Amino acid sequence: MAKTAAIQADVGDYLKLTACTAVMLQPILALALTLNPSNAAQVGIGFAYNLVKFTAPAFIFGILYTTMHQTLWPVRPYNDYLRKQWHGLFVPTIWWTSLYLLVMPWVQQGTRYHSLGGFVWRFVNGNAAPHLWYNTMMLQFIVLMPLFWKLARWCGVSAKRAWRIVGGTVLFTLGWLLIYDTQVFHGPHMHSWYILDRVFLSFLIYGIFGTLTWSFRNWIMPWLQRWWLGLAALALAAYYWVNRDLFAFDFPVKLTNAPYYRPVMVLYDLLVIGLVAALGSYQIRWQRPVTIWIHRFANFAYKAFLSNVFWEQLVWLKVGKTVMQAHLFWGILLTYAATWLLSFASAFGLHALWRPLKATLKNRFGQS
Repeated sequence: MAKTAAIQADVGDYLKLTACTAVMLQPILALALTLNPSNAAQVGIGFAYNLVKFTAPAFIFGILYTTMHQTLWPVRPYNDYLRKQWHGLFVPTIWWTSLYLLVMPWVQQGTRYHSLGGFVWRFVNGNAAPHLWYNTMMLQFIVLMPLFWKLARWCGVSAKRAWRIVGGTVLFTLGWLLIYDTQVFHGPHMHSWYILDRVFLSFLIYGIFGTLTWSFRNWIMPWLQRWWLGLAALALAAYYWVNRDLFAFDFPVKLTNAPYYRPVMVLYDLLVIGLVAALGSYQIRWQRPVTIWIHRFANFAYKAFLSNVFWEQLVWLKVGKTVMQAHLFWGILLTYAATWLLSFASAFGLHALWRPLKATLKNRFGQS
């Protein structure tokens, strides 16, 4: 029984794996737009992009949920936690960021680096590749995890304290979104404040809600399972609205006009997170065999995420672009499927290669 509990997924695993699977489609859709497809095809791409525009919030929510599950009790030293995260998250990030900057410099966002200072700045700010802005933001949550531990322990199971936290978080988020909407999104600081999207405060609501969901899981999960149809209806309504916002702009479709930092997008993201959590908690409750596989793949989701643009570029350059030019839909599907398979295969494969190598190095250093 203890072994089963150790390998079974939690809701955070469902969110991380779902987010990783969905996020791989985003850069592929951006590549499809570079082929100047018809307006009708651009509409389809826009709808698909908004459909999977919940990934970063779901990642953060899932990470905080699982971290609270694994580390809240008993109290663990921060240094031990950080050491584990260094090997599990920071080291792979360093390797993959270096690879993108040195081997695939064309995937950099904005201008390319031309000096050591430019290299370092792109390394840190997430502009080394289209998806690495998320790493810059997510790793801030990892470093600041003691604040979320304190929040969870202070709140405990007090509903009164939880509602105070929820109310304060919602008010802060609305204020933050107002600043972004008026100052950054097509505002006077659109280019100078672009870094705001990778500041952890922009995703704070998902971190806090993930923390509280773990603390009140015995009440929240049954509620989500009971009202999932209502959540689905609201998610469809929010999805309609985010598409309406995107297509209020003229053609050609620009995916930058569908940011995370709009009130209706935040609502859509939270509703999708709720639906994934409802499904996950239901399957975990009934101990479905799939939960074991969800747990295994979720453990490699971040490493697969890091590599996905690398594999997407190889597939795109070798075959994806040619197929997309002939048939857009099948080209997108082929590139996406190949990218997903290669990303997870490399994550599992590198881990399998590293384990014996690590043991060998440890033995050699231990003998010397």
